[in-house]
Amino acid sequence: MTTTSTNRVVSATDDGLTGYADEERGMGWLFFAGTILGFAGIMRIIDSIWAFSYKGALPESLKNGVLGSNLHNYAWTWLIVGCVLILSSVALLARSQFARWIGLIAAMVGGVSAVTWMPYYPVWSLTYIGLAVVVFYALARYGGHRAT
Repeated sequence: MTTTSTNRVVSATDDGLTGYADEERGMGWLFFAGTILGFAGIMRIIDSIWAFSYKGALPESLKNGVLGSNLHNYAWTWLIVGCVLILSSVALLARSQFARWIGLIAAMVGGVSAVTWMPYYPVWSLTYIGLAVVVFYALARYGGHRAT
């Protein structure tokens, strides 16, 4: 049995499974990229809250891990970046092309910035770099204009 709607074709089979023949290609990748960007934004906001809690003083264990001599500028930078990432995530899930470009730039910056934490958190840095590469791939491959 096949039912046709305005946007998609739904077909029911004998085993009760329903498939969407007209589903747009790459939507899962874009959902993944938007989710990861939103999660990265939340993590950056948590980083900024952590940095604000030190009231500008740099912990001894991070003397070589952060550029500069206090965490105040670091905290403000990550707060702004976190807000931009969350807004980009929401706009990306709504299929905004502008958000796609912000997401591509954010994935590049995120992957490169994870290298600075490599001596302190090697596994998490490599994980973050891997996620940035996958997000960049998803946005570059499937984030373009929809075919009409």
